[in-house]
Amino acid sequence: MSLPDPAAPHGAPVLSRHDVAPPAPTAPAAVTEHPMTFTGTAGEYFRIWIVNVALTVVTLGVYLPWARVRTRQYFYGHTWVDGQNFEYRANPLALLRGYLLVGFLFAVYALSSNSERTIWISIVLALLYAALYPWVVRQSMRFQAVNTWHRGLNFHFLGTLKGSYFAYGLANVAAGVIGLLLPWAWHEQRKYQVQNLTYGQARGAFRGDVAPFFTFWITAVGIGVGSLLLIGVPLLALFFTSNSNPFEEDGFSTGLIVALGLGYVLFLLLSATSWQYVRGAIMKYVLNNAELGGVVRFRASFSPWRLAWIGVTNTLAQLLTLGLATPWAAMRRAKYVTEGITVRTITNLDEFASAGPGQESALGEAATELLDIQVGF
Repeated sequence: MSLPDPAAPHGAPVLSRHDVAPPAPTAPAAVTEHPMTFTGTAGEYFRIWIVNVALTVVTLGVYLPWARVRTRQYFYGHTWVDGQNFEYRANPLALLRGYLLVGFLFAVYALSSNSERTIWISIVLALLYAALYPWVVRQSMRFQAVNTWHRGLNFHFLGTLKGSYFAYGLANVAAGVIGLLLPWAWHEQRKYQVQNLTYGQARGAFRGDVAPFFTFWITAVGIGVGSLLLIGVPLLALFFTSNSNPFEEDGFSTGLIVALGLGYVLFLLLSATSWQYVRGAIMKYVLNNAELGGVVRFRASFSPWRLAWIGVTNTLAQLLTLGLATPWAAMRRAKYVTEGITVRTITNLDEFASAGPGQESALGEAATELLDIQVGF
């Protein structure tokens, strides 16, 4: 039985809760998929690469910042999403100042470590580098983000210094002391990267768990142990069953030396394969569990094992051609990875609002480039 509504006008019909129509179900948001494409070619990039190498050698390294910027501009400019390519707008002069400072400190470190009287300088510089490493990583990511543009809007990186010292300081120390914590350190570092990345007003989020990182690590360790057993046991048997006594002078036979050399090369290849697999597996997992502003997600379909094969064969091709295959190798990997990624959105990419321009120091980026620290997104 329905009670009268005291607020209803006299004579108005009284509705019970059973007479009220339920709200219409909300239709799920339509998802639009934008496959990424890469349009670079080996022949075109070779001309840029060979000029970069020549000018860097002729200028004794001074041209290196311009070479780095030109390279990234080429790769970014040939990476497309939804009909728009990326842009890289770093200032080579800003990078040059950082390169000169880092290069000078590295030269002082190298020279001082060769003498007992000045070795204390190299120790101080090494300790200083270890203490500043998380800051260097954070500055590099801030510089990379603010100079990466798409659709006239640049990225930003809002990670705090405290967060960087946790992810790249404490986590690395813990993993160095207890090797089993290495997958946890990887997880914390990728979470720090993704959750602090912004595009306009949209901030990144990471929905991944730490367990898959342990799976990737165990797989890599399994490859390493398996390769040691596969290669080491036969070589040891050959070593101790050879006709000559290996512990006497001139006891090594030519066949044994060749076998040891081939075994060492094979072990290096398998080790490189396991590392390339880990990098590819982590990249795929992070992309599949990252989002921007709750409206942009990613789907990575490339195979980590295929990526590992590309990495190893690229390295072999570069060695056999004395480096001349480097442009081909770079194009091969970039095309495979890029075209294995799809951007999935529930909003128009043009609707992102700008968060305002920003300027970042290039010192961290210069340090990571010169010291070959892999912190790219």
